[in-house]
Amino acid sequence: MGANNKYDAIIVGAGHNGLVAANYLAKAGKKVLVLERREQAGGQLATGSFDGQAFDPLHAGAQLRPDIVRDLDLGRFGLSDAGAAHASYTSLLPGGRRLQLSTRPGDAQTLESIRQLSAADAARWPEFVAFMDRAAAFLDAAYRTPMPRLPNIGFAEGWPLAKLAWTLRRLGGKDMFRVIRAMSMSAVEFTEEWFESEELKAAIAAVAIHGHTLGSMSAGTGYTLMHNWLNRGGLAHRPVAGGSGRIAEALLAALKSRGGEVRTAAGVAQILVDKQRVTGVRLEDGSQILADLVFSAADPRRTLLGLVGAPELPPDFVWHTQSIKMRGSQAKVHLLTDGKHGIPSGTLAIAPTLKYLERSFDAAKYGEIAERPYLEVTTAGDVVSIHFQSAPYKLKGGNWEEARSRIEIIAVETLAAHFPGLTASVRARQSITPIDLERDYALTEGDPNHGQLILDQMFFMRPMPGWSNHATPVDGLYLCGSGGHGGGGISGATGRNAVQAFLKT
Repeated sequence: MGANNKYDAIIVGAGHNGLVAANYLAKAGKKVLVLERREQAGGQLATGSFDGQAFDPLHAGAQLRPDIVRDLDLGRFGLSDAGAAHASYTSLLPGGRRLQLSTRPGDAQTLESIRQLSAADAARWPEFVAFMDRAAAFLDAAYRTPMPRLPNIGFAEGWPLAKLAWTLRRLGGKDMFRVIRAMSMSAVEFTEEWFESEELKAAIAAVAIHGHTLGSMSAGTGYTLMHNWLNRGGLAHRPVAGGSGRIAEALLAALKSRGGEVRTAAGVAQILVDKQRVTGVRLEDGSQILADLVFSAADPRRTLLGLVGAPELPPDFVWHTQSIKMRGSQAKVHLLTDGKHGIPSGTLAIAPTLKYLERSFDAAKYGEIAERPYLEVTTAGDVVSIHFQSAPYKLKGGNWEEARSRIEIIAVETLAAHFPGLTASVRARQSITPIDLERDYALTEGDPNHGQLILDQMFFMRPMPGWSNHATPVDGLYLCGSGGHGGGGISGATGRNAVQAFLKT
């Protein structure tokens, strides 16, 4: 392909999955170039600044899968594969009450907090946590298992599935049945089988819908509960010492040590294709870089319809790509305070009842901002970060530039009802709307998962039926972003899986 083709592989996007994929390729001896549109690498983990104070704009906590940390020897670059200590998760209830939860075995404070609501629930809590840990471990195994391109399954594809089935069987008959059944259940149905306290059920159900355009009564939120439990390591976010950006920093340092290259402010305008074969990329400045292998960490719709283009793809494949459900519905409100806000550390949720969660979702479902939203709150020094669920990408009868101040007001007023000193402590506000997520982070429809985690977009149907092995109709082009199997949240699984799928070809 000429003297200019000095790279074996090009990675589109320097988010965590792109950097994980780049490291695995470099480890396999490939000469790798990562191209990032923004001036800062890290994608959703890129550190932000608020009046000179560093904070995490999108993710209050994050952790790569431990096997990825070990495989890439990220410990040499300051990232441990050990799970963080069990963080606290607090549900803020009316009347100043608080339900304090931890997944730490035998935590006396948790059991006493639950006992104030229900002695029976306190007795069941240890069993519930143990089950969720086992269910999350199975889901982790499923995410490490290559998904076949249905309907054709040969021995090579069937053997990993057989091993996964054995992993499920080893849970035992009771838990195996529970896991399979729970995946299709709603969070309401699932939690009602375990507990009687409305406040406890709602606190758990909030984790199930966090980051997804779903309500507590939506089918499949049993699955998203397991998914979020796996990625968080329990109910609460696991903060990274120094901020979630440290993960990106470790991946960048590791890639550099392996001879990989990262270029920022180098947006890809087109993935070049000739006779159904990838040949490289064209940048926004018009320059071309040639390579026989391209991995895209952008979402499937943006990659295939935006960067490749429908004329290069089969018509039925284009239709399936267009049908991927994004539907982002979350915003972030960050408050710079004088430090006297009164909010404790840990993860705090405003999700008092199951009906409260469902009504919050109802607003987003009809294109409205929830007046009584489900919020999740964390702090980092003087910065208070509020995850505002039910902020739909498509607003009915309005636009996000006009609505920006509205979510800031609702977020502060809702939280101040529990912390009266908050309002007076606020010095500045900074919000990230679904439109900002699309424009600044290249997240189509403001969906950080690159496609909703719903029943018809999971496992062998992610990102679309028949294409769950990270390949595309274009030879040499692979999908390694969160829209692939194992994606959603911060784990690095799809970056790892995509490279492993390529290396097995």
